[in-house]
Amino acid sequence: MRFQQIDQFAAELKADTRAAVYDGSKKGHEKRTKLLFDEYADPDRLRRIAGEVKQHVVENLDTYLPQVEAKLKANGVIVHWAATAEAANQAVLGIMRARGATKMVKAKTMVSEETELAHFLEKHGIEALETDLGEFIVQIDGDHPSHIVKPIIHKNRREIATSFEENGLGAYNDDPQTITRRARHFLRHKYLEADVGLTGANFVSAESGRLVLVTNEGNSRFCLAATKCHIAMVGIEKIVPRDYDLALFLNLLARSGTAQELTVYTEFISGPKSPTQPDGPEEMHVIFVDNGRTEVLASDCRDILRCIRCGACLNVCPVYRQASGHAYRSVYPGPVGAVLSPLMMGDKFPQKADLPKASSLCGACHEVCPVNIPIPDLLLRLRNRAKEENVPSPGTPPMGAWALLASQPTAWRASLFGGKIINYLPTKLLPIPALRAWEAKRSLPAWRGGEFRKWLKTRKGRANVSPPAPSRAEAKKAD
Repeated sequence: MRFQQIDQFAAELKADTRAAVYDGSKKGHEKRTKLLFDEYADPDRLRRIAGEVKQHVVENLDTYLPQVEAKLKANGVIVHWAATAEAANQAVLGIMRARGATKMVKAKTMVSEETELAHFLEKHGIEALETDLGEFIVQIDGDHPSHIVKPIIHKNRREIATSFEENGLGAYNDDPQTITRRARHFLRHKYLEADVGLTGANFVSAESGRLVLVTNEGNSRFCLAATKCHIAMVGIEKIVPRDYDLALFLNLLARSGTAQELTVYTEFISGPKSPTQPDGPEEMHVIFVDNGRTEVLASDCRDILRCIRCGACLNVCPVYRQASGHAYRSVYPGPVGAVLSPLMMGDKFPQKADLPKASSLCGACHEVCPVNIPIPDLLLRLRNRAKEENVPSPGTPPMGAWALLASQPTAWRASLFGGKIINYLPTKLLPIPALRAWEAKRSLPAWRGGEFRKWLKTRKGRANVSPPAPSRAEAKKAD
């Protein structure tokens, strides 16, 4: 996608797309809120506890990662470490070539989206088919997901029916049941033909080495049922200390992500199949992926690594609702993406330094986050970093003159006196081109400068004056 600021992208967004994103995200947020507060007396306490647990993991990854590796190996899992996206993709390719494998079925995994694994494998002659319905649709469309949990929130059923028709999956029919039945018919034999199944992991227990997968379609289970090799690509931050902690996180994830009490399919995977099991992968690999996470860990925004990818902050965000996920030019859209994406760019931070400014700082993202990430604070830190590194800010008028004016009391009072002229000054007459461009996309409130000073002047000295004693008549009336 060409570089384009989020407000510009939103202005050019199709009405159908904006409506689909707005309606889908708004309904998800409203259902989540009702479910949480109907079922828990103090859901804020739960998310504070969850945030503390995840922050503990983030601060102690050097202890937990070796512990997880040891547990996984004891369970018969082969563990790999990938510092970069390229290294992660090469690890997958190496495993497949060692087995002579040419076909893969994939469950939804954000890490493989980060590394663009499917495109990488396709270039090396390997079919990597997405099996999550939303991911499958964006794959056949040559599109990209626009939401962490709902990849096709930006599409309506008419667009999906057209995609199916264009890709030979049946004549145009926008009935949702028909669409899902056709996808099921197409994918079922793909599961049986595949050599390798690839998943991510929502959580990895340091205590037992179990991988936890949550889905609503059961596609991850299908990916592992017939294939002989299971590969899991996992971000290094996905660890929880104990199996006991999963009760907390699974309840919060389902309610925050899809407004369910529990996702339909929750799988706990300890390793490859045992000799007593009739089916399942005979070989299991876990690839722990860094891809910029250690740089995030070293920053003052490390709290973002608590994220459990529920998408609640996207659903509540007024900017995301108007602009859609594609405006963020990243695998991770919305408030979490506005923090995480620039950080993961490393030295290329300036390329996405505009994302933290795509926020009203209303704080709603923090209020709904199930692991209590202070996203507005992190956005401000990244804005400050961009300023310190002198990253240009397209579309923002220079603020040097404003800073000078606001720091000189006499000049400031004079500007307040004459400021009302702005109420009558047409935009085209504004003296600074950058200011005209800025104001063209925003509605300024009516100028009311000086009102506070007038009010304060009349109140001056009153704070320390005791109110007059009531008269005898007033006292008697009060009695």
